[in-house]
Amino acid sequence: MLSLLFLPFLGGPLFAERGGAYSYSLEDTVIGLEGTYVIRGDETLLEVARLFDLGYNEMVEANPGIDPWVPPRGTVVRVPTMWVLPDVMEEGIVINLAEMRLYYFFTVKGQRMVRTFPIGIGRKGLSTPLGMYRIVAKVKDPVWYPPEEARREDPTLPPYVPPGPGNPLGGYWLQLSIPGYGIHGTNKPWGIGRRVSRGCIRLYPEDIAWLFEHVRVGTKVKIVNKPVKIGQRDGRLYIEIHPGKVDLNEVIESIKKAGGPALKRENLQPILQEADGVPFLLTSR
Repeated sequence: MLSLLFLPFLGGPLFAERGGAYSYSLEDTVIGLEGTYVIRGDETLLEVARLFDLGYNEMVEANPGIDPWVPPRGTVVRVPTMWVLPDVMEEGIVINLAEMRLYYFFTVKGQRMVRTFPIGIGRKGLSTPLGMYRIVAKVKDPVWYPPEEARREDPTLPPYVPPGPGNPLGGYWLQLSIPGYGIHGTNKPWGIGRRVSRGCIRLYPEDIAWLFEHVRVGTKVKIVNKPVKIGQRDGRLYIEIHPGKVDLNEVIESIKKAGGPALKRENLQPILQEADGVPFLLTSR
């Protein structure tokens, strides 16, 4: 039985089971809630991350000072399954590089819904491009053709890699409208929540299987880079911060526009320095 405890909160969408959907509205843009998990045996934070559909980065940011590879037995770790939506769409995908997370928006009988998945993204020098795109093709059991630069880095790479456990694309490929880039699975799940790809978006095998089944060709895909997100739920204003370049004045102005307090730079600096990726309550109704 999982040693999982969820912190209390009032109102708002409840925690969804792994891979579950959340309801939201344009006024309530904070989903899920934070929980805790007790380390048993020789688990790593990577294993805990996958158990709750989180990325490596999310577990490490939320649990500073805890060895991600050898967390002591009995350690209570934070499970950061609460998020401020980076943006909303009537239908489509929003990918926020700063938090390494994908949001898929859809409606069910007029109700706005969202599912969210952790991702792996482009490493330094091979950044995932920002912008608005579309899914132009869906391929099951894709063949990987290593690009020329990859073969220059590793001359042992073959001209192509057929479907199977050795294929870095995993079992599914969603081609974006920018040539050479797509959303796909992986044969190295430990790379989710890391900057390890050549610019593509990687998902856990179980997550890409669901997404592949439900998205259609033509779906909009918006790629943004927002280390700071501000949202509200039930009249409460939250801020969520991830590592990245932040303009303090811009954040202060955004908080004011959202109806928050008139903060000074020195008031906000400690919150920004923590940057643990967990929504922080700024104001209560």
